[in-house]
Amino acid sequence: MSIEDKLNNLNIEIPNPPDPVGNYSAFIKSNNLIFISGQLPILPDGSIIKGKISKNLTIEEGEQATRIAILNVLGQLKKATNDLNLVKRCVKITGYYNCSAEFKEHAKLLNIASDLIVNIFGDKGKHARAVIGANTLPLDAAVELETIFEV
Repeated sequence: MSIEDKLNNLNIEIPNPPDPVGNYSAFIKSNNLIFISGQLPILPDGSIIKGKISKNLTIEEGEQATRIAILNVLGQLKKATNDLNLVKRCVKITGYYNCSAEFKEHAKLLNIASDLIVNIFGDKGKHARAVIGANTLPLDAAVELETIFEV
């Protein structure tokens, strides 16, 4: 089954990826790796899910922000490859969460991204990962996801 078929079966629509918000590239291809710069939870209308999880954002809002950020990752990946069927493996996902010092559910939130990637790519979606709580993130975003894929 093609990746497009899987996306249709999962009722997932990959958005047009947002442009970088600074002086950097959204992705870099190096040999057979694609390094995707940190993707924020930027909605199609340009708004961002902002705030600190467990202070002024709920876990559910953190989950929504993670889903939007990983969809933006997929948008960049599609732009980089022109064909998601070329993906051989998701190598790594690093998640940064804007959260209070008391927050301890980082891994639960990053599971949203990990599960989505595995659901789409199967065994090729299994990856290494790291998750980090941060005092603040760019533009006060709730989450930033950085990824590496092999093609």
